[in-house]
Amino acid sequence: MKGYKAPSFQDRAAASSSAKESALAKLKAAPKPDAAALAEGAARRAAREAAAEAKSLKAREAREEKQRLAEEKKAEAKRATEKANPPKATEAELKAARDARYAARKSRK
Repeated sequence: MKGYKAPSFQDRAAASSSAKESALAKLKAAPKPDAAALAEGAARRAAREAAAEAKSLKAREAREEKQRLAEEKKAEAKRATEKANPPKATEAELKAARDARYAARKSRK
């Protein structure tokens, strides 16, 4: 019984070369697509790209609408907070109000 004999470099190179030649022959023998099939493929690709663009646009509009509604809600909450808690008067405003009360009291006497 003979043992396994590893192929030599020349054997492997020849096998590789014959495999490449057979693959090339198979590729050359394959039917070429005609113009109608190419045009149909291009039309399908264009339709697919248009659908993807429309979907992207719709998603972008939905995101923008959601963001706009969130901003409106935030602004409304801020207005409600400001209405419930009016800002504190500054020192100058308090002094002016005190002076006005003092002047009104003086004018009544």
